[in-house]
Amino acid sequence: MTTPLPPAPDSSALVLFSGGQDSTTCLAWALSRFARVETVGFDYGQRHRVELDQREKLRAGLCELSPAWRDRLGDDHTITLEALGAISDTALTREAEITLRADGLPNTFVPGRNLIFLTFAAALACRRGVVDLVGGMCETDYSGYPDCRDETLRAMNHALRLGMAAPFTLHTPLMWLDKAATWRLASDLGGAGLVALIVEESHTCYLGERGKRFDWGHGCGECPSCKLRAAGWERFAGSA
Repeated sequence: MTTPLPPAPDSSALVLFSGGQDSTTCLAWALSRFARVETVGFDYGQRHRVELDQREKLRAGLCELSPAWRDRLGDDHTITLEALGAISDTALTREAEITLRADGLPNTFVPGRNLIFLTFAAALACRRGVVDLVGGMCETDYSGYPDCRDETLRAMNHALRLGMAAPFTLHTPLMWLDKAATWRLASDLGGAGLVALIVEESHTCYLGERGKRFDWGHGCGECPSCKLRAAGWERFAGSA
């Protein structure tokens, strides 16, 4: 577990916090670097909406892990985006089999999702006096989603700065990490306690399955998201 330098007293960040492994790791990363950290989640009618139910358990668990994190963790916000789910014909917003589309992308891709999330997060950040946004987007272990690519997010950061006349900085600490490295980052940030919290309380499964418990956490074990998380855990645990 690393011990970073104390953050500047006036530093603050808003973390896009879904309740999954990646966003929980990003929240711990932000709590280690900013004096005040708020979180925002999005309810767009996702099939795995159970992830939103895990968010408060994860926030509480992070507070128990570190008094400093408890003092720095601020308000949580949930933004409802029913329109996104209504216009999206995907396996994350419909009861549909997870397959590849004709263009090679999985049908779990929700067009515009991260762009919309970031726009709403930036609008909230303006109201909250925050200019640092933190997201768990990654183009190393990912499904080819174009709105997770570094190039896309750099362009989005520039657009938010121009369109809202605010000096936003979008942090993507997982951008070049695979899932095994993401587990290692969690271990570096919060030790075995944070790893255990992510295993037990975070949610990744696209189908919203919480009944089954594997070494890496709860899920169906078969969807692409579960397989990616499981493979990363195996590499991480095997190198420990």
